[in-house]
Amino acid sequence: MAELHRNITLDRGWLAARSTEVQFTGTQLTTTHPPSSSSPPWMDAHVPGTVLATLVKNKVVPDPFYGLQNETIIDIADSGREYYTFWFFTSFHCKLSTNQHCDLNFRAINYSADVYLNGHKTILPKGMFRRHSIDVTDILHPEGDNLLAVLVHPPDHPGRIPPEGGQGGDHEIGKDVATQYVEGWDWMAPIRDRNTGIWDEVSISVTGPVKIIDPHLVSSFFDNYERAYLHTTTELENRSSWTAECSLSVQVTMELEDNTCLVEHLQTQNLSIPAKSRVQYTIPELFFYKPNLWWPNGMGKQYLYNVAISIDIKGFGESDSWSHHFGFRKIESHIDDATGGRLFKVNGEPIFIRGGNWILSDGLLRLSKKRYHTDIKFHADMNFNMIRCWGGGLAERPEFYHYCDYYGLLVWQEFWITGDVDGRGVPISNPKGPLDHDLFLFCARDTVKLLRNHPSLALWVGGNEQIPPDDINDALKNDLRLHPDFESVGENSKPVGSLSPMLRDPSQYLDGTRIYIQGSLWDGFADGMGNFTDGPYEIQNPEDFFKDTFYDYGFNPEVGSVGMPVASTIRATMPSEGWQIPVFKKLPDGYVEEVPNPIWEYHKYIPYSKPTKVHDQIQLYGDAKDLDDFCLKAQLVNYIQYRALLEGWTSRMWSKYTGVLIWKTQNPWTGLRGQFYDHLLDQTAGFYGCRCAAEPIHVQLNLATYFIEVVNTTSEELSNVAIEASVWDLEGTCPYYRVHEDLSLLPKKVAPIAEMKYPKSKNPKPVYFLLLKLYNMSDHRIISRNFYWLHLSGEDYKLLEPYRKKKIPLKITSKILIEESTYNIQVHVTNTSKTPDSKSSVFEHGSKARLSNSFYGTESLETVHCGAGKEHETGWFKRIHRCFAGKRDGLKVSEVNGHDVGVAFFLHFSVHASKTDYKEGEDTRILPVHYSDNYFSLVPGETMPINISFEVPQGVTPRVTLDGWNYDEEQIIHEVV
Repeated sequence: MAELHRNITLDRGWLAARSTEVQFTGTQLTTTHPPSSSSPPWMDAHVPGTVLATLVKNKVVPDPFYGLQNETIIDIADSGREYYTFWFFTSFHCKLSTNQHCDLNFRAINYSADVYLNGHKTILPKGMFRRHSIDVTDILHPEGDNLLAVLVHPPDHPGRIPPEGGQGGDHEIGKDVATQYVEGWDWMAPIRDRNTGIWDEVSISVTGPVKIIDPHLVSSFFDNYERAYLHTTTELENRSSWTAECSLSVQVTMELEDNTCLVEHLQTQNLSIPAKSRVQYTIPELFFYKPNLWWPNGMGKQYLYNVAISIDIKGFGESDSWSHHFGFRKIESHIDDATGGRLFKVNGEPIFIRGGNWILSDGLLRLSKKRYHTDIKFHADMNFNMIRCWGGGLAERPEFYHYCDYYGLLVWQEFWITGDVDGRGVPISNPKGPLDHDLFLFCARDTVKLLRNHPSLALWVGGNEQIPPDDINDALKNDLRLHPDFESVGENSKPVGSLSPMLRDPSQYLDGTRIYIQGSLWDGFADGMGNFTDGPYEIQNPEDFFKDTFYDYGFNPEVGSVGMPVASTIRATMPSEGWQIPVFKKLPDGYVEEVPNPIWEYHKYIPYSKPTKVHDQIQLYGDAKDLDDFCLKAQLVNYIQYRALLEGWTSRMWSKYTGVLIWKTQNPWTGLRGQFYDHLLDQTAGFYGCRCAAEPIHVQLNLATYFIEVVNTTSEELSNVAIEASVWDLEGTCPYYRVHEDLSLLPKKVAPIAEMKYPKSKNPKPVYFLLLKLYNMSDHRIISRNFYWLHLSGEDYKLLEPYRKKKIPLKITSKILIEESTYNIQVHVTNTSKTPDSKSSVFEHGSKARLSNSFYGTESLETVHCGAGKEHETGWFKRIHRCFAGKRDGLKVSEVNGHDVGVAFFLHFSVHASKTDYKEGEDTRILPVHYSDNYFSLVPGETMPINISFEVPQGVTPRVTLDGWNYDEEQIIHEVV
């Protein structure tokens, strides 16, 4: 029996050096003169990653994302390509048994490379989005080190950045098959090395004589999804000089909740593969009765089966195996007659698309499973159901798709065409797209093979705001044509039925199951005809999102707005000159123009005003005193802005719109626009505004009509539910209280319930709070909760400034669980102020708000009296600190004293490293942190449960802090040990 096949990732021990500083050839580096350590010119390399990532890691150049430091790094247009042509070197061990083969695999390189292994040279062809596999069986050293050196060349046409910047610089990068954002955009500074490097996984794989290549998995459904078939086709390559008598096995399992595996299918087929040949083999379909279906986020669970394929050879044993998670699901779409927008269905159910645009995780391509996990979980936490991978960015990696599979995010994947760079930019450039059309198509087909088995992948799109050149577009239409039984013909489509026996098996197609759309503004997106009808991309009056005149088309693929992070992020990513807030320049017409400092301007700051159309939304709260005050007020605006955007779109679900994608969800650098979390992974308040608005079942206020609406995006009818609407003024009283009972809400519908008439009442207050609760009448379980701060027409929020002086008492109860470096904390925050006529406080937020016996454990509740010692904190208020350095379990209770009655407004948790030697401006945050909610407010008597989870670096003690609008700089710090 031969030694089992194996796959080894080469992600450690890499060295790098500038090619012009290395005196040896590739042959010499991999035979007689290998580098032995990270001594000049060699340095520790960032692989996977880029040349610039390696230079930053070794502090050869400063962090390009900090302040204006990117301007100090020489651009490839000025240095020449040789400056960013680098050697990468590593070594590995690999011992083969008889009849085993070894492949050296590069999942992606930018842009081309010369590979040397043990003195033997192989040239890797051009193209950023293609895999390379080299059979190195005959050149391995069976004993000792195998020396690997890779000379990586930058893109052929890196371009030059015009003085005025622009979308994609001078557009020259579009002549290559590479990512286009690297020449800079209106949201991104240029990347100086144009992402040159070994930017994706490097591995060696050992197999027997026969190798499994690119299996394709497809599910088909019958009888209303009760019966399903799994179709499988794979390529098999026999590298031996004799006919291989094989048995090919497919095993389908599902992992159960108790970590056991249930084997659903095990099937084996015998076949012969001629010597030195590569064949395609279709495995007989596997039948499933009522399989667990994969659903998008908000529609159901993301059931994933594991499909494992192995091949055994007579006289040898197992030669190779392959496995992949697979979800049984069917995605269809058509242009909706009512709205003109593209309407998606998953497993026969319409899905209203609410998601965002994605560029890439990091501008230096420091990609990792851990970072991807956080990125995608953040999107799921916002209740999004789709991510659009923008055409100027990446064909995203399998790890990205893995977490989209896991969390239920549908993915719109574009190819590498943008209107700005490919024929529609200023100046017009590259009307024929990349110079090498065959290379583009090769990369596209290889990308399809890499990603097609992921259930989250929903559609392919030819380009951003542009279609590919005619020959490329025609080829993609042909290559990605749908199998006839996966074509959608609209609302009156035939039911899911049997596949025609005359048709090819769907797994024999390159894809065959996902639609190809030629461009992001065509065929049910924007106006459907390619005109620039996406956007807008700046601050809006919140009520405008609810007006029919705001956007004219059924599906908007891009609509964007502001994205200011918290003050701690500004201090962590900019020198003190960047801490200056904008100058608010009053214009003759009464509007305000924001003039940002040069560092903010370089980081693409979007103002919170739009002269002639939108008054400055930060100044609605009064003049910003300093950076902390500005950023806090920006978070208030972020929350309102993005909640209104999604609620406005959802208010016209199916009647006017089929979906919306926000531009953008994050930035691949320290940008200051269009983001819900910053590059350091701290969420803005807009994150939680989206999380609120995109709930599957949601109660909301139409800001244009002031009607209370309920959105039910699920397939289940709601009955016996009620809505409670309570208004709270700044004095802590409840002048308006209404309950609408015995409601029934149809599935997939928006229902207007009643007008919220407080603004029309006698002597309404100019600024007030509104709390909406949708609850089940039988047990008072909260289904949806939505909290607004509002002002009367023509007023502003300046009365909230003196409201900061209110001292609202809080009770904070917590339970902590620590598993190795992961902390999970359950917190309940209660506004303990009371009013005699408080009706709304009888319900806590959801069934989870009631503390169960398991939460309390066996310990009694005990109020811990905290010391009144002082500690320096940067900012305009002191924080309430809770330090969890004590027991691993048990309940902790802390009280924040206060004598006023009212709403505890805009409460915000954060997690920090406990430090005694704190320096001004130092960033003590532990990031990322996952919160079940944040930037929340509590009416008198109300309790909010919050779950907090995070990982702590070794040797660091975490401290959880709570701050809020009502806690000024005089507030004493509270710590619980």
